[in-house]
Amino acid sequence: MELRQLRYFVTVVAEGSFTAAAAKLYVAQSGVSAQIRSLERELGQPLLDRSGRTVRLTDVGHAVLPDAQAALDAAGRIQLAVDEHTGLTRGHVNVGTVAAIASIDLVGVLASFARRHPAVEITLTEETAAHLVAELGTGRLDMILVGTAVALPAGIATQTVADEELLVAVAPDDPLAGRRSLSIRALRDRRLICLPRGSGLRAWLDQACAAAGVQPQVTLEATDPQMLTRLAAHGMGVAVLPRSAAQAHGTDLATIPIAGRHQHIQLRLAWSTTTTTSPAARALLHHARTHLPDLPVATGR
Repeated sequence: MELRQLRYFVTVVAEGSFTAAAAKLYVAQSGVSAQIRSLERELGQPLLDRSGRTVRLTDVGHAVLPDAQAALDAAGRIQLAVDEHTGLTRGHVNVGTVAAIASIDLVGVLASFARRHPAVEITLTEETAAHLVAELGTGRLDMILVGTAVALPAGIATQTVADEELLVAVAPDDPLAGRRSLSIRALRDRRLICLPRGSGLRAWLDQACAAAGVQPQVTLEATDPQMLTRLAAHGMGVAVLPRSAAQAHGTDLATIPIAGRHQHIQLRLAWSTTTTTSPAARALLHHARTHLPDLPVATGR
């Protein structure tokens, strides 16, 4: 039994087909099929049901999958330990992040890693959450930071690294400025400014409005949360922002808590468990998971 066979098996399950798995692994489809058939012969049982239009796990496959993934994870940790011990980690790592939460010191984490591994180059991409998730799935990004309101596909592991209260932000002379708290329904007739669709903050707002039976009137979008604060401060509309972004603007912006429980947004560090990663990417992931918080995941609204 080889790790390559286990990796191919786990990837086929995650992708749902041999064709997609081969594309993700950058190998020929025939090679993926041959390796998995070799694994099945060695085990004496079929792991995959190939009779339908999509590949499905057999009962034995269901039983084997968790241990196969655990073996791959253990092998990755072993390689990382050797790389770090020998000081040979080098290469290029691609990191993606959203700009919705400023309460974690991502720059500090990357800087401390760079001091420890000066031979590793890091590319940092700032995009919408939907774009980052898609790039992580194709392997073009090694790890991403996205909000929990954004759905992730199978084969992605996460660690919650930030949790912030959301506030309504308006100009100081806005009629809402004196309120102690606001319900989402109170915003039904107001012009809203928000991050574009595909961002975690926009997903949270859309979900909250749907739960309250409100159709959000988003009349202005900006990709930078700090731009949202400036627009709100000048009376261009009502913004819903993480506390750190709202408070960074100072006293020329009025903020009001949102009524109800779980009016928070969380940020996750996310990485693929099926894509083959470089020693440099594994080293940075280990460093980030060690130096960033590991918070419980909020449930419910």
